[in-house]
Amino acid sequence: MSALKKYLSLVKFSHTIFALPFAMIGFFLAVTKGGLTNIENAQMGWGISFAEIWQLIFFKFFLVLICMVTARSAAMAFNRYLDRSFDAKNPRTAIREIPQGIISPNSALRFVILNCLIFTIATYTINPICFFLSPVALFVILFYSYTKRFTALCHLVLGLGLSLAPIGAYLAVTGHFSLLPILFSFTVLFWVSGFDIIYAMQDIDFDQSNELHSIPSVLGADNALRVSELLHLLSAITVIVAGVYGQFHLIYWIGIGVFIGMLIYQHSIVKPQDLSKVNIAFMTANGIASVVFGLLVIVDLFFY
Repeated sequence: MSALKKYLSLVKFSHTIFALPFAMIGFFLAVTKGGLTNIENAQMGWGISFAEIWQLIFFKFFLVLICMVTARSAAMAFNRYLDRSFDAKNPRTAIREIPQGIISPNSALRFVILNCLIFTIATYTINPICFFLSPVALFVILFYSYTKRFTALCHLVLGLGLSLAPIGAYLAVTGHFSLLPILFSFTVLFWVSGFDIIYAMQDIDFDQSNELHSIPSVLGADNALRVSELLHLLSAITVIVAGVYGQFHLIYWIGIGVFIGMLIYQHSIVKPQDLSKVNIAFMTANGIASVVFGLLVIVDLFFY
């Protein structure tokens, strides 16, 4: 296995599919609704050509992608580094790269530091507010790895970390906060927290025997699913509020139908006594929800 494949596997690069579409929503919200809506006025105000404006936009897009990939890679690698002793004892996670000796703990830690440095440099290149807030973002996404040791609310911290994607991408373009991307951030917060609870149901016995905290290990599978359903209901409400507030069009509401449909679907296939379809709910349903919804929102922004 090549070094690149090892590290892509370490950080589960394919799971980037969850937050990345929402980062793109935040980015293109900024381009279309956050101050760059009228390109002709922007040309007059900035004294630069149409082509130069779009070159700037694509450069920011590239930097946002770098920030997304490096921040998530740092967070995942740090989680694997910090949890290596627990992963080695858990039959479900013992096949991961560090317990198997495929990647050494020190190499994983160096990988974390490298990604944090690249992330910080990218934010410095974007604009001052992103640079000044970069330590806050890094603290949230790295701190998550500690939370399972002392609080069952760890799922909400994970959700908070991924929820930074829409507002962070919006800030990269505009340099200021706005309610609409914040609503999308709340959508991500509740959505991710809810499906992480479902995913954590696989480790109820292990977490309880090793004094690790999670909502399933504290409340049991039945009650954990109820909490997950509540969080996903809140996610559905916030994405609907965003649609109304942002005055979106039909294509957006089709996207909402897909997004909420996937939330309902994953709860229909995961039962407290039957966790055999957790991975389908986790990867397939949420992957479809994120990608399809993200694409339809962006289409709505540009063509309606």
